Amino acid sequence: MASSIPRARSAAVDLGAGSGRVILAELNDGRLSLTEAHRFETPQAEDPESGYQCWDIEAITANVRLGLEKADRIAPFTSVGCDTWGVDFVLLDAGRRRVGAAVTYRDHRTAGMMEAVFARMPPSEIYRRSGIHFQPYNTLYQLAATARHHPEWLRRARHLLMMPDYLHFCFSGVISNEYTIATTSQLLNLETRDWDPDLLALAGVTPDLMTRPVAPGSVLGTMRLTPDGPAIQVVAPGGHDTASAVAAAPLAGPDEAFLSSGTWSLMGVESPTAFADATARRLNFGNEGGVGGRYRVLKNMMGLWLFQRVRNELGAPPFADLVAAAGAASPWRTLINPDDPRFLNPDSMIATIQAVAAAGGEPIPRDPGALARCVFDSLALDYRRVKEELEILRGRPVTRIRIIGGGSQNGLLNQLCADACQIPVSAGPVETSALGNACLQMMALGAIATLDDARALVRHSFAVTDIAPGAAVPDAAWHRFAIAVAQTPDVP
Repeated sequence: MASSIPRARSAAVDLGAGSGRVILAELNDGRLSLTEAHRFETPQAEDPESGYQCWDIEAITANVRLGLEKADRIAPFTSVGCDTWGVDFVLLDAGRRRVGAAVTYRDHRTAGMMEAVFARMPPSEIYRRSGIHFQPYNTLYQLAATARHHPEWLRRARHLLMMPDYLHFCFSGVISNEYTIATTSQLLNLETRDWDPDLLALAGVTPDLMTRPVAPGSVLGTMRLTPDGPAIQVVAPGGHDTASAVAAAPLAGPDEAFLSSGTWSLMGVESPTAFADATARRLNFGNEGGVGGRYRVLKNMMGLWLFQRVRNELGAPPFADLVAAAGAASPWRTLINPDDPRFLNPDSMIATIQAVAAAGGEPIPRDPGALARCVFDSLALDYRRVKEELEILRGRPVTRIRIIGGGSQNGLLNQLCADACQIPVSAGPVETSALGNACLQMMALGAIATLDDARALVRHSFAVTDIAPGAAVPDAAWHRFAIAVAQTPDVP
């Protein structure tokens, strides 16, 4: 981990769909440290013209700017980079002004768009070209919805920027598309790693709307916080937050799986080759772009979104109290498929969980502990399902699951994961997206040599909790969960 720069500081802008953070990362004496400069709820607003559920872009950029100013007051930094959730985008016109609204992936405008797109190109061909798993909110279907409902937005547009690309543009004035975030769109060709013209046409857009994707760790330009302030390098990290998180995950071998646990759960393995055969498509695994030419062979699961919504509907009791109530509740009592599309954005998560449970013949959870336990038990069994599917896909066992991200702080869920999967689990670090973001910036500026060095640095700098599996899940519970999954519509 030799460094040509004895001390380096970078500002990592890490935006999740629930909350955003600006974190100051410092490399000093062979250790990394993080200081949170600013945290905020990711603001949303209803677009007055279309009625769509949208991101409040002005409020987001204002919060990011405030966070960078706070970080600079803590200590000056030499670079900045942004990572965000996937699939969402901003359109710009010829004058680089925003066109239309920045619609969120949870808006219902994509209802029916997958079927409309498949009528023009079969799912097998879309998957062969992109290697990306099918989700109704992928950029491909969002753009198809835009072409149907607001074609004037696309007629005016001259640039399409994914969310981190837009923030980098706000910083530096440079138009770019970063590779890892571009892969989440289902519009990038798996082999060429460039935009696929036939998939773009399928979405209703032309190739000149995009730029050839730049690799994570590319220096895009510079910015200044004040007119006479020093130039700060703007670096594209892994623009997709999971790409940055996996870059910092302390993986110790090819048979260890990562589980990025937050609003979404993304579970998979890092691989030098893609898995895009008929088995991968049947199991709906994606090959998202990683760092250093690697792929993240993974599956999206609905994750802690269900718990977050339940908690909010209960009046936001303290997180620890609700987890404790779940720990005291009867285990494996009510099981649902957390990936049921009805959970994507319901008016009431509690009512939807209860309705889905009732429809599946499961006991209806009513008190807070039972509701939270239903979510945690079901997520743990979902992790087991994906682990076993990974083993089918790769033809070899998964030996350990490394849980990273905010969800790694949930000791109950971590233990349930170990129990359900019956393999060791390691939890932490927490802020892996920000860590990977900062490490890629430092690699771009020469402070860290390689991705392996970055991971070794993370292992050296941050504690990880190891969890051994306990009692196995009763066979009857696993059978009931399998029935709940089987009752959910198949992927295309």
